[in-house]
Amino acid sequence: MAESIHINSGQGSMNGQDHLLPIANVGKIMKQALPQGAKISKEAKETMQECASEFIAFVTGEASEKCREGKRKTINGEDVICAFKTLGLDHYADAMERYLYKYREHVEKSEVERHHNKSLQIDITDELSTARRGSTSDKNENIRTFF
Repeated sequence: MAESIHINSGQGSMNGQDHLLPIANVGKIMKQALPQGAKISKEAKETMQECASEFIAFVTGEASEKCREGKRKTINGEDVICAFKTLGLDHYADAMERYLYKYREHVEKSEVERHHNKSLQIDITDELSTARRGSTSDKNENIRTFF
């Protein structure tokens, strides 16, 4: 599925897999959504890898357009939210708005951690699940910091 494709983007050629998310990361994310002991075929991982990478490129392209209109070079969270809405992906936009709020709230409270160069990951799995069900309840405050 993830065959080697060469793309000439005007900046030299690029192997077709260079634009894909790492398959190990895709597999880990997929495994989190499955019951313990469930297995995922290589074909399923590669298919999801292609789809997730394409989805990111698609949304980023739309967000980039918003930046160009604003004569800016840096895509920010609001641009991504706007892209989701423009593309009709309102449930992702809602989840992203909640994520950005939690992220900014956490960053404000953790100035010390930022100075120690620690990475931050905020889990919005439940946010997306809630958005898919159409509920606005905020049951989960899954904020985890990894070193």
